[in-house]
Amino acid sequence: MSSFRSCEIFPSFVSLSHVFGFLLLLPGGSANGEDEHANVDWDNLGFGFMPTDYMYTMKCSKDGSFEQGQLSRYGNVELSPSAGVLNYGQASSHLQGLYEGTKAYRKEDGRLLLFRPDQNAIRMKMGADRLCMPCPSIDQFVDAVKGVALANKRWVPPSGKGTLYIRPLLMGSGPVLGLGPAPEYTFLIYASPVGNYFKEGLAPLNLYIEEEFHRASRGGAGGVKSITNYAPVLKAIARAKSRGFSDVLYLDSVNKRYLEEVSSCNIFLVKGNVISTPAANGTILQGVTRRSVIEIAGDHGYQVEERAISVDELMDADEVFCTGTAVGVAPVGNITYQDRRVEYKIRAESVSQELYSVLEGIKRGLIEDKKGWTIEIS
Repeated sequence: MSSFRSCEIFPSFVSLSHVFGFLLLLPGGSANGEDEHANVDWDNLGFGFMPTDYMYTMKCSKDGSFEQGQLSRYGNVELSPSAGVLNYGQASSHLQGLYEGTKAYRKEDGRLLLFRPDQNAIRMKMGADRLCMPCPSIDQFVDAVKGVALANKRWVPPSGKGTLYIRPLLMGSGPVLGLGPAPEYTFLIYASPVGNYFKEGLAPLNLYIEEEFHRASRGGAGGVKSITNYAPVLKAIARAKSRGFSDVLYLDSVNKRYLEEVSSCNIFLVKGNVISTPAANGTILQGVTRRSVIEIAGDHGYQVEERAISVDELMDADEVFCTGTAVGVAPVGNITYQDRRVEYKIRAESVSQELYSVLEGIKRGLIEDKKGWTIEIS
């Protein structure tokens, strides 16, 4: 299987400072990101798509020939009707489409921070290996994310008003009719300013435990951030939201009694000084926020367990919260299972609030990053 050669936004000898200078030559470019912002109502920013200025594209063929990766104005992407992502992306577990999600944060002084983009790169590589796809190297992935964030700097909300959500995609764009790997792949990144993921904002979530539908099964691709892991949950989400719930919590497909994850995030429960979360055994996503929270919790004296967790344990927990790039660390106010509804006390000194404060402080440069998780790009 071929691998990506050096296909960076600009030639490899060009540093990000040179890239920033180059942006002055682009339409709408500016070297003064602190006093230039897009015309957006930052105070009422939701979690919806808002086109920004630039996107990044890089193509790779299985025979090893590559086009130079480049920034371009945001616009539509042309695909063949027989592109692998269209023909098998929603019809088979042998899909040809992966995506990631990361964010750029604006510090109070206007500079930008990225949070652990290398972990997104590693996860995409793992997913690509599972799905027989070539993948950018970690350095290529991170450099591309940096370039997109920098090119769209004016769309990064002011500190505390939101973030720039960055969406890397890897898809089989070459034509294929039979079930098999596509002959060409496209790596693409676009971005959008976003606010809180849930319409409730930072209010506690109310979850519904789904029994009819399952998100993933053993031996499948549930642990991969693939495009086909998300379309099948839309029906369950729509049904839950029509009943007033924030989101759906899924159970394992074998025993139908052990927790998996929420549609868009991982789940944790607290009992005393112990924090538990379902083990990442191939059916749930190994979230970057999940991993970060586990480490932060350990640093703060909590005992953290990754294991099988039954519904009964969940209903008896002291506290429950969710984690994810989009949602951050979100407390759960209540969970409904069958005909039973359990309420969780939301306290100002809760475990989730403690972890949220530390994690957000690191992401936004308000707390010293002793772990080397953040990357400053301006």
